[in-house]
Amino acid sequence: MGIGNWLLNGVEKAGNRLPDPVFIFVWLILGLMGFSVFAAAQGWQALNPITGDVIAAQSLFSGENLRRLFEDMPKTLTGFAPLGYVLVVMLGAGVAERTGLFSSAMKAGVSKAPRALLTPIVIFVAIVANHAADAAYVVLIPLAAAIYAAAGRHPIAGIAAGFAGVSGGFSANIFPGQLDALLLGLTEPAAQLVDPSFSINIAGNWWFIAGMTLLFVPVGWWVTDKIVEPRLGTWTPIAGAPIEDAEKPLESRERAGLVWAGLAALLVIGLFAWLVLSPSAPLIDPEGETQAARLQPFYHSLVAAFFLMFLLTGVAYGIVAKTIRSHRDIVRMTSQAMADMGPYIVLAFVAAHFVALFNWSGLGPIMAVAGAEQIRLLSGIEPGSTDPIGALQLFILLVSIVVVAALVNIFVGSASAKWAFLAPILVPMLMLVGVSPYMTTAAYRMGDSTTNIITPLMVYFPLILTFAQRWVKEFGLGSLMAVMLPYSIAFSITGAILTGLWAAFQLPLGPGESVRYQPPPPAVAVQPEALTGPSAPAEPTGTSAPPVQTVPAG
Repeated sequence: MGIGNWLLNGVEKAGNRLPDPVFIFVWLILGLMGFSVFAAAQGWQALNPITGDVIAAQSLFSGENLRRLFEDMPKTLTGFAPLGYVLVVMLGAGVAERTGLFSSAMKAGVSKAPRALLTPIVIFVAIVANHAADAAYVVLIPLAAAIYAAAGRHPIAGIAAGFAGVSGGFSANIFPGQLDALLLGLTEPAAQLVDPSFSINIAGNWWFIAGMTLLFVPVGWWVTDKIVEPRLGTWTPIAGAPIEDAEKPLESRERAGLVWAGLAALLVIGLFAWLVLSPSAPLIDPEGETQAARLQPFYHSLVAAFFLMFLLTGVAYGIVAKTIRSHRDIVRMTSQAMADMGPYIVLAFVAAHFVALFNWSGLGPIMAVAGAEQIRLLSGIEPGSTDPIGALQLFILLVSIVVVAALVNIFVGSASAKWAFLAPILVPMLMLVGVSPYMTTAAYRMGDSTTNIITPLMVYFPLILTFAQRWVKEFGLGSLMAVMLPYSIAFSITGAILTGLWAAFQLPLGPGESVRYQPPPPAVAVQPEALTGPSAPAEPTGTSAPPVQTVPAG
């Protein structure tokens, strides 16, 4: 069998024993509530160096917190930031998908690709097609196989290249989309644990995910043409092979629909350009002290911008392509999109309560302060110092986050589920050593992407295997893992290096967002001992604070 297959089989068996992510959060909530009682009894405390507040661990079984849990249950769900962001974007994306816009755009993007550039074009279109969600898997990947076969190349190589782009490059893209809304929506409340004034910018990872795209396309190209396809050998066409799928051209109304969809996209871009550049500029805050502050209304409106972009381009395409025949079709499509979000809403319910309870317990900032001090000690910075860690230490730290996220992703596939319980610890902890929430989120996203394609727990893995078996009957689970493993290794190594270098060179992560985090002036001065001693007295200027006990490291 070989040690490789033995390890992969072990991963599959272990992962299959994990409960559904919804019940993972149920168990996390129960564990958190029990642990909060212990932490409160031990008197764990920490001093928030940004606000100057003393934060003590709170028992979640206290009368106040139990009353809050039950009274605020509806508010906890509706106030869960990612929920609103994702539902708004998906209202538009659902129309674009159901009218056939995404399918036609993907086919137009790869069907006429020259043989020599087939691989990079497939991978690029696959990465961009992430915004199409299910359609990217269902349409693009089998289409790539047919196009490779029609070009005389091995169709499994086409499946591998498409799967690597759609799933291995899951967080990469050239424009932000629903994943940005989802993950950064979880980053915001995590950052507010130490900085209540923090407000999210949904485009805060824009330049980084574009950089991921520019990296993954050539890396995936090299892996496909130099490793995967030579290993597959020569493909002999079989009777009934679905090559005709690639040779069927777009109909004239589909081509016309794409033109009108492009015009609708330009209309949306022009609208928001006018809202930013016109004399009245409704999306500009004239009282902002910095350029980033002045652009905050624009950043906050990007969710609406993506909603309109998907909606209007989908409607324009649908009307011309005759997939929309009345306004009732639009309502039906948006309703179906919301129906498809049902499983996510269930997950959001338990995730929202886990995040809320974690915040009420006070354990997030306590663990963040303790973790930040350990990072400073390992970096050689004096205990209690508020200086940011150096470039080398930052490189190592972020590469470590990429690796951890990649390993956890093998067992827990949901990007939002993992980030919901990692963000409240990692985001504030790194903020306290001078790393912006956007950089921490970017490092997590890199790791979360690169191992999607090798875990059998990935929800689309059986579908991809089915596509492969249309071309090679004996193609099995281990075969698919073996084909995708070189992509995962290459993406993981180069992605981790990119993340570390991005941070070390302090390249901007998105419009107005940097790698480093500069906290606002603290409400009061903080004595360094307040952050380090297990029971050292905190004596901020002009006030008196109770003894501070940080949670022990580890």
